[in-house]
Amino acid sequence: MPPTIRPIEPRDLSEIRAELEKHWGSTEIWSLGHRHLADALPGFVAEADGAFAGLVTLHVDPGNWQCEVITLSSRGKSAGTGAALLAAAERHARERGCRRIYLTTTNDNTNAMRFYQRHGWRMAQLHAGIVDRVRTLLPELPLTGFDGIQIRDEIEFERWLVDAPR
Repeated sequence: MPPTIRPIEPRDLSEIRAELEKHWGSTEIWSLGHRHLADALPGFVAEADGAFAGLVTLHVDPGNWQCEVITLSSRGKSAGTGAALLAAAERHARERGCRRIYLTTTNDNTNAMRFYQRHGWRMAQLHAGIVDRVRTLLPELPLTGFDGIQIRDEIEFERWLVDAPR
């Protein structure tokens, strides 16, 4: 059975914090050198068989011209949870008039890179060394991630919700 996707509600806060701590080690998420308090952001939760199954959090830039996906995670209880959450984020951005939606992942997260590309997202930019620079502020950031790969860079993925600029 496909997951149910709904907007985040106050009753979700403890599950959201647990999910953020599990996957990111904190509710404070850094993206492109900016700090986000992910447990205070709007977004969507997925439920499967009445249980928490995933989360996506978002930040809409001032002026609503673009929207950033800050976190995306699923517990794998229901096939398609990540895709359904990503689709909800895209709808949210479109409804607010955003022209572009984007996200970043670190260079070690090859599973995420494959996932985003399979769902029509394109690599937009390599932000070389940005994690190294953030690590000067947060020395507790791990040096290595998935598969023992050194974490140094962020890869930006995007989808244009209207015709891309030429």
